[in-house]
Amino acid sequence: MAHTFLLESGQWIIEGNWLQRNGMLIIVKGKTIVTWNRTDWFQMVTKLAFPTKDREDIILQYRGRLDADERRFTFVLQHSELGKVEGEGWIGPESIVQRYWVLGEDRLRRTGFDTLHCLDENRYYHSGAVLSGNQLISAIEATLERQAES
Repeated sequence: MAHTFLLESGQWIIEGNWLQRNGMLIIVKGKTIVTWNRTDWFQMVTKLAFPTKDREDIILQYRGRLDADERRFTFVLQHSELGKVEGEGWIGPESIVQRYWVLGEDRLRRTGFDTLHCLDENRYYHSGAVLSGNQLISAIEATLERQAES
């Protein structure tokens, strides 16, 4: 199955759950917009909102480059909570996996990872987490559904 998320421009709706260390499960909803400026550069903006207002919205602004083999990518990210972030990803036959690390931190290194498993061309299952040192501090599990172009 060919991937549509990340590899094609489009809009995706996010619905799922956010888990916070020492906290309750929180409903999360959001939207991701992926655009391609040239053949190997993409931009992606994601807004995660918490309808129960348990926490502030999270905004992620990516700029990335697909390698020539079209199986690996690198990106920089401005994250509303973590600040400046760098990362890399792999595009597998059924999943897109990425890892990232916060720049400019000496004392307590924060990192994260995401896996987007392709259910079909219009739906993905997303799971990911942010770590501080060796401890999980938050996690997400959600579905992404591609919106029809208007």
